[in-house]
Amino acid sequence: MISWMQKHNKYLVWTIWVATIAFIGAGFVGWGTYDFGSKAGNIAKVGNIEIKQPQLNMVYSNLYSRYNEMMQGKLDEKKAKEMGLVKQAFAQIEVQAKLLNFAQDMGIIVSDKEVADALENIKGFQKDGTFNKEIYHAYLRSQRLKAKTFEATLRDELTIQKTMALLHTDALPLEIETFSAAMNAADKLKYKVLSSKDINVTIDDNALKAFWKSQKENFMTPRMYKLSIVWTPTENTKVTDEEIKTFFDANSFNYTDAKGKQLLFNEAKAKAAKDLKIKKSKKTAQKAYIAFKKGKLESSETVTLPANDNTLSKDLWGDILAKNSGDIVKPKVVGNRYATVKIEAVIEPAPMSFDEAKEEVTRLYTQQAKKKALQALAEKTLKTLDESNATVSDFVTLEKNDNLKPLNSAESLQFLQKLFTSLKEKGIISVSDKAVVYRIMEQKFLAADENKTGFVKQTVNQIKSRTFEANLIKMLDKKYPTEVYMRGLTN
Repeated sequence: MISWMQKHNKYLVWTIWVATIAFIGAGFVGWGTYDFGSKAGNIAKVGNIEIKQPQLNMVYSNLYSRYNEMMQGKLDEKKAKEMGLVKQAFAQIEVQAKLLNFAQDMGIIVSDKEVADALENIKGFQKDGTFNKEIYHAYLRSQRLKAKTFEATLRDELTIQKTMALLHTDALPLEIETFSAAMNAADKLKYKVLSSKDINVTIDDNALKAFWKSQKENFMTPRMYKLSIVWTPTENTKVTDEEIKTFFDANSFNYTDAKGKQLLFNEAKAKAAKDLKIKKSKKTAQKAYIAFKKGKLESSETVTLPANDNTLSKDLWGDILAKNSGDIVKPKVVGNRYATVKIEAVIEPAPMSFDEAKEEVTRLYTQQAKKKALQALAEKTLKTLDESNATVSDFVTLEKNDNLKPLNSAESLQFLQKLFTSLKEKGIISVSDKAVVYRIMEQKFLAADENKTGFVKQTVNQIKSRTFEANLIKMLDKKYPTEVYMRGLTN
């Protein structure tokens, strides 16, 4: 689910509407904003619209909350970085900005009254069914947002909603009839499911070496970095209970449980104390950086690491990868200490020897050999399907797909989706790591279920909307170019 959403994220902006209204309407959680830079300001420009950092902070927070809920509270900052949530948040804003440029050109506006009405109807800001200013302002404080920033974002979303509503077209009778016919098609099949269990692949060093020689450029050593590191510990930094309590009170929204509920002071005290020590140690780390840069301080250790090695943080690696040999990177937090890094040397990738690459070569060669052998067996089986011990199915439809053994229900559905969009009477369809060899023995059209007319219409509308949205985005990409001012927002 998550990988699908990441892949199609920019087309979900208005169809799922996950930003301000949907997020607050579902009940907000006390998750803080994300620190994207040293100072607030414009982070990009899309067409004529400037994108400000608070917008990115808010969308990131909403997106984090969404994924955290889907992952049952198991999302953390490290995982969020691995998933590229910052880039996803910016991609949402970028698409919204393109739509807002389009709305401006079309003369579409949202009045102050429409914004006020929408704000008052957000359930997360209501008490006993009535808009409550105290709840609203408490939310703004917890997210470090100004009312004008939140309400400007709300106005933008209403503008997008109004724009898309004007462009929406309902399913036509012929479209409903055509789609209904396709949904009610039923096929009786003769089929055989083949998998890796049905093939044998022999692997020897000669074959592996030949494969390695043909693709040497794909087997390279990683780029290595020789680094001198000055570590500045923080665990011995003195903090009082009073300081910890004051720090916690100012940052309480950052301390939540797996479900997003804010922790009490006693529950978060240890984490708050650790964070406060890190904060108080920053000046010490900066002094160490200056002394190291002037040659007055020796490094704590010298290590040689591949790029993005887990020994250092991704944030620190981001700075290292942007520097050159001889540069010194300012201190960054790694675990519970600061690291000031000097790049002594960059060792560029080089072709691996056969022995160095053998494990990876074997894996890829085996994968390709099995795929090739399975395809060859499937093609042979297709020629003799009628004489083989193939399975004959009942009449199957997209809805009735649980009898295609040994496929599971997900594989059966995947197979039938491909089958019903194919024009071939017989053939081979790949499903996961399997190959299904089939021939359609008989076909019929079932009577349309009048009770499903609404569902069919809704499905047609969704398909039309997705197709329209994809083409609209392509048009807007060309019409409203994006200029990014901050590193790390795009691929």
